[in-house]
Amino acid sequence: MMKNITLRQLRVFEAVARHSSYTRAADDLHLTQPAISMQIKHLEDNVGLPLFEQIGKRIYLTEAGRELHHYSRLVMQQLTDADAVLSELKGVTRGRLNISVVSTAKHFAPYLLAIFSKRFEGVTVSLNVTNRETLLRQLASNERDMVIMGVPPKQNDIVAEPFMENPLVVIAPYDHPLRQERNIPLERLQHETFLMREQGSGTRIAMERFFAEHNIHLISGMEMDSNEAIKQGVQAGLGLGIVSVHTVNLEIEVKRLAILDVASFPIVRQWYLVHQRDKRLSPVAQAFKEFILNEAKGLLEAMRGGGVPAQVSNKSKKTASAKKNP
Repeated sequence: MMKNITLRQLRVFEAVARHSSYTRAADDLHLTQPAISMQIKHLEDNVGLPLFEQIGKRIYLTEAGRELHHYSRLVMQQLTDADAVLSELKGVTRGRLNISVVSTAKHFAPYLLAIFSKRFEGVTVSLNVTNRETLLRQLASNERDMVIMGVPPKQNDIVAEPFMENPLVVIAPYDHPLRQERNIPLERLQHETFLMREQGSGTRIAMERFFAEHNIHLISGMEMDSNEAIKQGVQAGLGLGIVSVHTVNLEIEVKRLAILDVASFPIVRQWYLVHQRDKRLSPVAQAFKEFILNEAKGLLEAMRGGGVPAQVSNKSKKTASAKKNP
C-alpha cells in the first residue's frame, strides 16, 4: 500500500496541509488546482484513508492526515538536507534562498538582498514580508531558511544572532507643539493619544514592556497592523506613534513627521537573524548569514549617509552605555 506513494504526492500533500488550502498550495508549487486535487486523490487511494475533511469552506487534516503530515515533513527535510550536502560539493554558484522578514524590516531587507544577489548571481531569492505571528509559525514548521525579526522567541531550539540596532522612536506630525521641546518627560506622554501596533507585534511588545517598567500609562487610540498605517495616522493628526527609526527616514527628510526628543528614548532594540538550531544551512544560506552578520550594519549606514538621525544615534549610544554601566 505505502510503497505506491510518490515523492510528488508527498510534496503536494505537505503543501496542502501546511497552507490548509488547495488554492494556496497550487500557487506555492506552481501547479493548477485540479492537478493538486488529483495528486491528493491518488495519495488517499494509496493510503486507503481520507487525509482531509471539509467543514464549511475550510479543510482540515484527519487523524490519518496528521500522522502522514508528520512523516511527510521529515521526508521533505531529508531531501532538502541531501540537496544542501550535494550543493556544498559545488560551492555557492547556484541554489535558492528562502527568507522571511517582519514587516518593519521591509525598509532595508530588499536593499541587502539586492547586494547579495549581485554577488551570487546564480542564486534565486524568495523574500516573504509578513507579521511576527506568521514568522513564528514559519520557524516552527521550518518553512524558511531563516528570518529577520526584532523580538526572537526565547527557545533553546532557536538560534538568534543580533546584527544591527533597531531604535524605536516617538513620532508626531511635523507641526506638533512638542517638536520644539527637548528632553520631554515620559509623564508628558500620558496626555497624548497613541496609535498602537496590533497585539503580538515586536514593536507593541517592546513598547508595553518599556512603559510598564517606567509605570507610564498611555492613552490608546486606534490599533493598526502596519507601520505604514501608523505613519499615515500620525500624519493625519490621529495621535502619536512609536516605530522603528528605520521606517521614517523619508518622512523625516520631507518634514511630514518629526521624531520627538523624549527622555529615555529611543528604546534600543536589535535586529536578529533567526533560524532553527538543528537546521542544516545550505551553502547559500550560510553565505547569506555571514553576509548579514558581518556587513549589513555597515552597508545600511553607508546607504543612509551615516545611518539614523544624529539625535537618535547619540541618544542610542548614551542609553546603551547606561545599561552597561548602571
